[in-house]
Amino acid sequence: MKKAILALLVCAIHQIGIAQNYIPSLKNNTVLHYICKLHGQTRTLTLTTKIEKDQLIFDLDTRGVKSSIVTTSEGLKNGTELSFNQGEFAPILNLKPAETFFMISQSAYQDLLKNKKFIYNNTTYVLNENATENKVELEGKILETVHVIAQIDQTEMWIIKNPDYPLICKIIKNPLGINFTLVKITDKGN
Repeated sequence: MKKAILALLVCAIHQIGIAQNYIPSLKNNTVLHYICKLHGQTRTLTLTTKIEKDQLIFDLDTRGVKSSIVTTSEGLKNGTELSFNQGEFAPILNLKPAETFFMISQSAYQDLLKNKKFIYNNTTYVLNENATENKVELEGKILETVHVIAQIDQTEMWIIKNPDYPLICKIIKNPLGINFTLVKITDKGN
């Protein structure tokens, strides 16, 4: 009897742990709320998603700066460069076909899963398999992420396990002085 109760208790605790982990999805009007550390300053940033014609558009809003940043279908599929544009250059910014914004490309994500590394901005990022360092919490839930570390500097990124939209939910130790953390996701509906 004690073994049965113990087994049920272990299963219940395991189920609670699994229920807490999740992978957010991106769809039209998903709002991503970030806290950004930019060269010693802290600011909030929101990105509202629009998905159209195989493009991903982030409507950026931070400190009065509003811009639409467009990642092309080629960038989503095979991009190799992360844009750190902060929206101040144009009301609509069409990224280059090799660029993505706040995410890595689908092919880079597949390289990471297959080879435990990927190359972005001419930097090799290697999977960190240390489970204690891989946790990112969002509103009381543990995000399903992969944690990578750059091989030429100490940049660390946590990427959501979403093969369609491998969103970067956290960057630290970025030598560009641009670090950010996803703190909330809301859905404004269609």
